Amino acid sequence: MKLNRRTFAVLAAGALAMGMGLSASAADLETIKRAGAIRIGMLVDFPPFGVQDVSGKPDGYDADVAKALGEFLGVQAQIVPVTGPNRIPYLLSGQVDVLVASLGITAERAEKVSFSKPYAGISIAIYGDSGLEVKDAAGLAGQSVAVARASTQDTGVTEVAPQGTDIRRFDDDASAVQALMSGQVKLIGLSNVVFSQLTGVAGDRFDKKFDLSSQVQGIAVAPGSDALLEQINAFVEQAKSDGTLDQIHEKWLGEPLPDFVKNAQ
Repeated sequence: MKLNRRTFAVLAAGALAMGMGLSASAADLETIKRAGAIRIGMLVDFPPFGVQDVSGKPDGYDADVAKALGEFLGVQAQIVPVTGPNRIPYLLSGQVDVLVASLGITAERAEKVSFSKPYAGISIAIYGDSGLEVKDAAGLAGQSVAVARASTQDTGVTEVAPQGTDIRRFDDDASAVQALMSGQVKLIGLSNVVFSQLTGVAGDRFDKKFDLSSQVQGIAVAPGSDALLEQINAFVEQAKSDGTLDQIHEKWLGEPLPDFVKNAQ
């Protein structure tokens, strides 16, 4: 096909619209219902939110949420594996209709996609020996606390630790956890995700002392997918009120949905 200036301008405008995630890539609720399926982008390398089961199929917290969303909409949930870097481009280019992909809600991301009400979250907290009573940051004085060097938990502990706190920095979470398990330290700064894996090994030997920070995650759609987003928000509200998200969170992270997610708007 020979391109004149008018044709080139039309094609360029279409490409620009797709790149910006405008209505050209918006997901239409009625189209999804007529097709009987919704394409849901999901990470499969971020346990316990996204994993692969023994047969290689997507599994985890986000997979259970994706399936529940499909049931709510009355369509089949077709899970499409995505990666951290390509998940938003997949959504904006129309390769998936929605993302249930452990996507933290930030102002920068909200300029590109439309977020639902929070359905999950990751928190950073102080954990330690169950018999040790530490209610707040003041209780860290005189205690040794393990953290992964230059991590979010390192920053959080450093900001609140009073004088006399022995902050021991390790190369990664695994090394910090090993220090806790071996008794080198009594406390650790850790995400709830990693702690859920620790409890699978150590049982109730350790517990949470107090929270440091948290970030909520939302289901994302392309801008302009207003009818679909309205239904997703209705799903999140119902899943919170009827205990569905509590059950899924308990299954994969060992505790009910945290209050900072339940109460977030």
